Amino acid sequence: MKTSILKKIILFVAVCYIPLQSMAWGTLGHRICGQVADSYLTPKARKAIEAILGNESIAITSNWADFIKSDPAYNYLYNWHFIDLDKAYTYPELQAYLKADTATDAYTKLNFLIANLKNPATTKANKLLYLRMLIHIVEDVHQPLHTGHTADKGGNDVKVQWFGKDSNLHSVWDSQLIDNQQLSYTEYTTWINHTTLAQRIALQKDPISQWLFESNQLAEKLYADVKPDDKLGYKYNFKYIGILNQQMVKAGVRLAGVLNQLFG
Repeated sequence: MKTSILKKIILFVAVCYIPLQSMAWGTLGHRICGQVADSYLTPKARKAIEAILGNESIAITSNWADFIKSDPAYNYLYNWHFIDLDKAYTYPELQAYLKADTATDAYTKLNFLIANLKNPATTKANKLLYLRMLIHIVEDVHQPLHTGHTADKGGNDVKVQWFGKDSNLHSVWDSQLIDNQQLSYTEYTTWINHTTLAQRIALQKDPISQWLFESNQLAEKLYADVKPDDKLGYKYNFKYIGILNQQMVKAGVRLAGVLNQLFG
């Protein structure tokens, strides 16, 4: 009896742990991006989104696509969260790569989601799924390591220490840098969400290829800046927290732009 209970506990822990291995932005990071986006919605878009999401805010629904990884029925969504870019691309090179891209990845699925949310024939149930996934993936691709290398699983296999504890480069950027600031997602958003109208207009004009190019450039910089088992802490936080914050603001502003175009 005791052995049976122990096995159940181990299985439960394993199921809970596996989804965390592939998250981009942790729970807090996604909610920050969502809260930024929420602040720039048009009234018409807000009303249309509320009709789909109900009482669930963009900030809260931002995490649905990670939480649902615990349900095997949604395993088919796994590759939607990232696009593997295994070198530093020039922008023309990346545009050519994306033009020929037929894989199941963040780029092809963002285009799929946008097209289907525009389609008036899309069912109510699919609108909910597609909106949740769109919100999440727009945020995901602004985490640089979601455009990382196939061989190391987007930095998951780049082992480092974070303030003396075993970690990896992906986790540092998903959550540990953000958590280190010790703020709630609303406090964090208030701290970093300061853009001018001109900045928002410029960011919202950028195509998805530009988002991925920026993340790819950052990912290559992050790879080059660490060695296996590096000890990261205050110095790394000081060096990169501004860049990380900028990526979350960009994600939120661009997400708002996409949502306003779809629903505004």
